[in-house]
Amino acid sequence: MIQNEIVLVISTTIVQDGKVLMIKENKATVKNKWNFPSGRVEKGEDILEAACREVKEETGLDVKLTHTTGIYNFISSTDHQVILFHFIAQITGGFLSLQEEEIADSKWVNLSNLNRFRDGELRNAKVIRQILDAVKADRLYPLELFIKLS
Repeated sequence: MIQNEIVLVISTTIVQDGKVLMIKENKATVKNKWNFPSGRVEKGEDILEAACREVKEETGLDVKLTHTTGIYNFISSTDHQVILFHFIAQITGGFLSLQEEEIADSKWVNLSNLNRFRDGELRNAKVIRQILDAVKADRLYPLELFIKLS
């Protein structure tokens, strides 16, 4: 198996009143799969800024990042090595407005009900479940781990 490339991805769990925002993907390779707002880091882009940008683009929401659950390394269904940086965020503004080309639906899900998703309903189910376990267990790390060099 030949690996295509390494992809840097950010993913953000938005937490509000004990619920998290899940989005349903509308892209051909992951159509109708539930995920957190996420996307690729653009060349030269700060990782923290990329997380906020992707949330805004996909959901219309402005967020403040509060923590990270860590960095996840895996091979995607399209055979890319993915380095995924995952963050926790709170809403600071905007309103929920989905980018229909990429996002088919959204819903707020109680943390206690997140295990009700079947693996086939989730994009990269193993990774999402690891993230959810970290969120539920409050295994959160400070954003100061990400150092931006000037």
